[in-house]
Amino acid sequence: MVTEEDVRAALGAHTVPELLRRNAAEHGDRPALTGADGRTWTWRELRDDVLAAADGLRALGLRRGERMLIGMSSRPEHWIVDLAAVELGAVPCTTYATLTAEQIRQVAVHSGAGVVVLEGPAELARWEAALADMPALKGVVVVEHADDAAGADGTHTRYADLLATGPGEPADAAEDVVASQDDPVTMIYTSGTTGDPKGVVLSHRNVLYQCALQELVQPVPAHPRTVAYLPLAHIAERVLGIYLPLYAAGHVTICVDSTRLLATLNEVRPQAFFGVPRVWEKFAAGLQHALSALDGPQAEAVGQARELAAEAYRIRATGAGLPGELAEALERADRLVLRPLRERIGLAEAVRLGSGAAPIPAQVLEFFGSLGMTIMEVWGLSETTGAATSTFTHHYRAGTVGLPMPGMEIRLADDGEVLVRGPLVFLGYLQPNGGIQPVVDEDGWLATGDIGGLDEDGLLRITDRKKEMIITSSGKNIAPSAVESLLRAHPLIGYAVVVGDRRPYLTALLMLDEEAAPAWAAAQGLGAAGLKELAAEPRVLEEVTAAVERANAALSRPEQVKAFRVLDHAWSPASGELTPSLKLRRRVIERRYAEVIEELYAKGS
Repeated sequence: MVTEEDVRAALGAHTVPELLRRNAAEHGDRPALTGADGRTWTWRELRDDVLAAADGLRALGLRRGERMLIGMSSRPEHWIVDLAAVELGAVPCTTYATLTAEQIRQVAVHSGAGVVVLEGPAELARWEAALADMPALKGVVVVEHADDAAGADGTHTRYADLLATGPGEPADAAEDVVASQDDPVTMIYTSGTTGDPKGVVLSHRNVLYQCALQELVQPVPAHPRTVAYLPLAHIAERVLGIYLPLYAAGHVTICVDSTRLLATLNEVRPQAFFGVPRVWEKFAAGLQHALSALDGPQAEAVGQARELAAEAYRIRATGAGLPGELAEALERADRLVLRPLRERIGLAEAVRLGSGAAPIPAQVLEFFGSLGMTIMEVWGLSETTGAATSTFTHHYRAGTVGLPMPGMEIRLADDGEVLVRGPLVFLGYLQPNGGIQPVVDEDGWLATGDIGGLDEDGLLRITDRKKEMIITSSGKNIAPSAVESLLRAHPLIGYAVVVGDRRPYLTALLMLDEEAAPAWAAAQGLGAAGLKELAAEPRVLEEVTAAVERANAALSRPEQVKAFRVLDHAWSPASGELTPSLKLRRRVIERRYAEVIEELYAKGS
């Protein structure tokens, strides 16, 4: 059992710059970072570039405690400038690529940033108006540039020139910048499901405590291989893609194109992988489709192997060991049948598997359990440096988000709101004057805004966001995410939004999955069709209706969906229905589809 003392001992006095120095000195020739073009930086090469970039940023005027905004996709230069800012004691902040011009202006002005690093001319054009509203701005760095990207007045610095500015001496030696574990290391703007984004400021201690406990709670081989595919504006990727590889001297490969994630996983064969629920759902749909095509002895062998793995999954959930006969049979079935199935998604060597950022259907967890994969579900916020709770390999239950991480405490307020306390709780929110405002109470408790409950074993179950609970006209309190999770269990359904606040019953807006729906249609002999055609296809509507009925069968009467509409188009961050981290923007959706919602209630009245 890992304790807080174990984690603090493993954390030691590490800071991000110190870990980079350590890796360059002790693991200098080992691979650290591979870009989408296949170029790999060793730890020594990565530190050399970080120090050179730090000199360039210092020459632009970036100083300790100041903020630096990054508007760039996941690419090696992103890692380099981010770590370079930290070398100077500055606070880097990555912005989501899907921000509108007004959102860019809000973040730019609120941050008071001294330097902005942008990917290329397109981003420069999107940021142009915001840059003019930043009185503290000292310089703009452009990574990819047109011939005139530096501008006639020299206000824009080419990335190549940034690296060439100085000799690459350690920034802390040059200006005595020595990081403390309590110093800010990064800032994350929350994606704003219910209001304007807030600047979440995290410390070296926050992020490296998270890294130390991850390594202790579920160890992986030394110098692990991982894949970075989520935006670096997301807390999960910031920890897993930057800080954890630093802490473990691992090797991270960048996957910029989400359509190449499966191919990248097969190339890298990572030893750890974190998937947001939509990724796991898509993997499950693909594997289920492949399994449905098996027949005869092959199908029988797979079925028997999955039954063994499912039985083992149920036993391990209780913390019990496997009976010897089952363990032997499973080892043989895993080697001959299950491992080849896991190799289809590149995860045969992954020993640390996680899911978070949104609820994952229990059926999806159980499906992967039948393939010999135990996915740990975590819960947390940007404000808790990601995972504050987790299920564990010796203690898990589908539908819960587990127990507090070592050192973290959980309690429930009178209204069911989850409160957390511990070393992962952030420093506070950035204020317009550059200060950091803590938001914990006098005893150190952070109100998370999530509603939950604890089962008889102390496992936490998150039911919904406090501001998103539905109260029907008859006074029933309903957690929409629980209903939506059951609806999304069918691979045809990509997103579901349940409506019913101050209404007599629940209705739902359903969006077909952009990948699974066409594949399902093709398997049914419907031919090539887009979402518009499929949303009107009788066989699709019949299947979706059956899915809604199955979900309703698992729900109490007030929770059941009485009417629904299958939409004929997709939602995305760009169109506004989803946040950059792919969470539902309920207010936007309900406002945008108000007429459709009224039609659903008119039909049922």
